[in-house]
Formats: sequence, C-alpha cells, structure tokens
Amino acid sequence: MTLFISFEGGDGSGKTTQLRLLEEYLCGQGRTCLSTREPGGTALGQMIRRVLVEVGGSELASPTELFLYLADRSHHVQEIIQPALSHGKLILCDRFADSTLAYQGFGRGVDLKLVRQLNQIASRGMQPDLTLLLDSPVELGLARTRDRGGEQREDRFEREELEFHERVRRGYLKLAEEEPGRIYVLDASLPIQDVHERIRRIVDQKLASG
Repeated sequence: MTLFISFEGGDGSGKTTQLRLLEEYLCGQGRTCLSTREPGGTALGQMIRRVLVEVGGSELASPTELFLYLADRSHHVQEIIQPALSHGKLILCDRFADSTLAYQGFGRGVDLKLVRQLNQIASRGMQPDLTLLLDSPVELGLARTRDRGGEQREDRFEREELEFHERVRRGYLKLAEEEPGRIYVLDASLPIQDVHERIRRIVDQKLASG
C-alpha cells in the first residue's frame, strides 16, 4: 500500500533522526521508501532552503517567508510526492504543511485561515496519512540544537526568542488535538530507541489496517 508519513516537531525534536531510523526499519522489511524534506526536497527547494534557513542574519517579512515555503511545497508535491505515491512508494517527509501552520501561523501570527487556504493550494489538497509529532520542552530542543552546533550553522529559527518556540509548540499540540486520528504525539524527551519503537508500533498498525 502507499502511505504518506510526515515527521513534525520543533527545533531539536529529533524528527530527522527518527525518520532515518524508520526508513531503515521499513527498507529492512522489503518496503520501497522515499525520504524527502521541506524545504529542500527538490533542486529548486534547495535554493529556497538557503534563503529560508541558512542565510546568515537576513530578515524576511512574514508574508515573504510564508510564500517561499508555499512555493517549495507546491513544487515538491508536483515533482516528488505525487509521482512517488503513484508508483506505490512509502513517503517519509521531514516537515510538511503542519509546519507552516505551526511556524508561520501560530509562531509568526499570520492569519490561520489564510495559511490553511494557501496550504490547500500549494499541496493540491494533499495531506499525510500519518503525522508523527515529536514533542519535547522547548528548552530541551534548543539545547540539542546548540549541542550539534559544530555540525551546522545556527539557522534563523534557532535564533528566535524562547516565546516564539513556545507558540510553535502550542500550535503543534493544538493541531494534534484537532486531528487525533492523523497526528500522533510522541514524547521526544525519551531515549531515541524508545521513541523509535513507539513509532514502529504506530506505523506497523497503520500498514496492517490499510
């Protein structure tokens, strides 16, 4: 069966690590997976990512930031996600539309109704079958990003005030309350292997029910 799984969470939540572990597990079962990310899942997306995430201290107005994410998503869905699903692959995506609601909607304060409408256009009405929300206290996530500082530069979001990240976290949890059948909240403060085992059980159940 085809299955579109997204991984969501604040900075330092460990979603990228968990995505890689799940990919190894599923491939070990003989399933065909495609791992991708937003922004940056396409060549165009990599260019957009450099503007959004990696460019020094550049300031972006909230609407500009929003439309860049939406442009990345529109191209990503057309070039990567839809073709992969049509070929029966399992999609593992590091962030999708929920990130835009959490960061630009709840975090930046852009009108949520507008963000939802634009998300629908950019994603062509597509949404994940399953979303794994890695949740942990903001202070823990930010400490993790500082610990990995030798591996990559601090991005614009990691430099935001603590309250911004708290709003993002509250936003994610609000989304999970609204869609409990799709969004599963996992305690990302637990050991990595414990979180992975919980994810495996959720995904196995989802695949079996499909």
